[in-house]
Amino acid sequence: MAKITCRDYGFECDYVVEGEVEYVIDEYRKHSIEEHGIEYSPEALTQVILRQQG
Repeated sequence: MAKITCRDYGFECDYVVEGEVEYVIDEYRKHSIEEHGIEYSPEALTQVILRQQG
C-alpha cells in the first residue's frame, strides 16, 4: 500500500491518494497537473513512495 499527499511536496492542499503504487502515481500525477500545474515524473514519485516505506 502506498500513499502520497500534497503536503509531502509542501502544498497547502489536503489531497491524499492511497492504494497500489501504480494507482497512486497515476492519480497523484493527474492531480498535480490539474490543480497545481506541476508535472512529476513517475520515477520521482516512485522515489517518494520508496522513501516513505523504507
